[in-house]
Order: sequence, then structure tokens, then C-alpha cells
Amino acid sequence: MISYEPLFKTMKEKKITSYKLQKAGFSRATYYSIKQGNSISTNTVNQLCRILKCGVADVIEYREDE
Repeated sequence: MISYEPLFKTMKEKKITSYKLQKAGFSRATYYSIKQGNSISTNTVNQLCRILKCGVADVIEYREDE
């Protein structure tokens, strides 16, 4: 299972709000889709990494299903 927990941690550390993501050109609908745990494209991961100036591991991580 893919977890977006690293994204929210990175956003908190960098003091980036969902509003700031939106101002940087990130879709508000996509952000809320992520919050619900829906899948995202590698293009979206790339966009988040560019905006947050971070690596992929700072956005998503794999966790084994229980």
C-alpha cells in the first residue's frame, strides 16, 4: 500500500500549506484526493517534488498490507 504520510510530514516541516501548494499551481482537487488516500500519477509526484524541493521518499512510501 502506498502511504502519503511522508508528504504531510514534509509539508509541515517546510511550513507549506495546501493553500501554498495551490498558489504554486498544484490542483486543490488532487490534494484532497491524496488526503483521501487515492492513487496519484508519477507526474503528480514529480510536481510535488518540484514544488516542495524534495525527493520521492519525502512524498510517498510503500507499506506492507496487513
